[in-house]
Amino acid sequence: MIIATFSGGLFVDSLRRMICLVDGEHYIPVTKSALDTLDSIEYNEIVAVIFIGGTEKLREVSEEDITEKLERKVHFGPDHHKIPYDLINEKIAEYDADVVMDLSDEPIVDYSKRFKIANIVLSRGIPYEGPDFKFFPLGEHDILEKPSLKILGTGKRIGKTAVSAYAARVIHQHNYNPCVVAMGRGGPEEPEIVRGDEIKITPQFLMEQSDKGIHAASDHWEDALMSRILTIGCRRCGGGMVGEVFITNMTKGAKLANEVDAEFVILEGSGAAIPPVRTDKHIVLVGANQPLINIERFFGPFRVELADLVVITMCEMPMATPEKVEGLEKFIRKINPEATVISTVFRPKPLDDMEGKNVLFATTAPESIQSVLIEYLEDNYRCKVVGTTPHLSNRPLLQKDIEKHIDEADVMLTELKAAAVDVATKDALEAGLEVIYCDNIPIVVDGTDEILSQAILNVVDDAIESFKNK
Repeated sequence: MIIATFSGGLFVDSLRRMICLVDGEHYIPVTKSALDTLDSIEYNEIVAVIFIGGTEKLREVSEEDITEKLERKVHFGPDHHKIPYDLINEKIAEYDADVVMDLSDEPIVDYSKRFKIANIVLSRGIPYEGPDFKFFPLGEHDILEKPSLKILGTGKRIGKTAVSAYAARVIHQHNYNPCVVAMGRGGPEEPEIVRGDEIKITPQFLMEQSDKGIHAASDHWEDALMSRILTIGCRRCGGGMVGEVFITNMTKGAKLANEVDAEFVILEGSGAAIPPVRTDKHIVLVGANQPLINIERFFGPFRVELADLVVITMCEMPMATPEKVEGLEKFIRKINPEATVISTVFRPKPLDDMEGKNVLFATTAPESIQSVLIEYLEDNYRCKVVGTTPHLSNRPLLQKDIEKHIDEADVMLTELKAAAVDVATKDALEAGLEVIYCDNIPIVVDGTDEILSQAILNVVDDAIESFKNK
């Protein structure tokens, strides 16, 4: 069954096998009338009804009586006062359902419970609908002709590109010959190849690109600079609750990845948006700095359940307490026990020598962690940080911070993000400063970096094996 969406609803070109969720807070004749209405629509076929709780309007009616009065097969969980989540999951598979329609209401379901149902339904690859809502599963194009993995996140500013670049380096160093296909909100109109394996990406070179109107701090440029591999840049606009985008040219980028000299493909998401191309395996980033509710509820569980490897980032004070990190680890392992879970922090790594130099450091890291980063830079790279700015993503504030410290500095150290080229690099070069770009390295908490590297390689090997077995 194929469903195509349009702004007003659905075009349906065949019968929809529908499972309906009902409760005991409606009188049976009312529920039956709703089921009859759905069944009367020519493209619907109700294949099962699931009772999800409530007894207010049932009086002494038995399961057999409910089934008889509704004139349809009704399935019940073990407790009429609790939503049978496992039963919903089981019956979707058993009936090969195309859609789940929710005819229940408060107090049986609230927002949190409906999102929990939605996570189950969407993970089965079918829509979840109600009187005024429709959640659709991710659209995925099955077009890659090489083994692949997808790197996605549960939010923005949690270090996804840093981990993607790190993963690309690990994969490249072990001779898997990868390329990265990244989508971003400032990406090119047509997919753009950057040969990070061939060209020397200097500040002057990036300024030339910026002067041509190219967003030279887009994710694929950062990946190319940090990992020195071939990258393909794409664009996207919009991000839905599940992770769908409104428009993107990433499918073109993925087709381009089929043609380039690479043997493994890494697809990189953008913020919480998920690449709309099917891959063999998934790495999911979870930010410990995010509100717990965004991970544990809504569509956080949907993303976590996709993972073969979960990398929790920013696992340090003041962004996250040890108790919060431990709680996150337990939650993730509970809902996805098959995934490897690794907690990390980020530390800056300049791409050039800064010993003995006065440094102005531009970053997207919050001010609350900057003292830790400054100490790390000064201890490990023997420099003096004379100023910092957390405003790479805010051009007016970034310019003010640069003006404040630029006379003290010899070097502009900047991450390659947001306004790193058109403001930070440009202003620094005009002031006669040296510009050095900065990577962010994930450091494993309570373990060695080899743990993360090996976990990434395990996902790659599993992806290759899955691809061979298609």
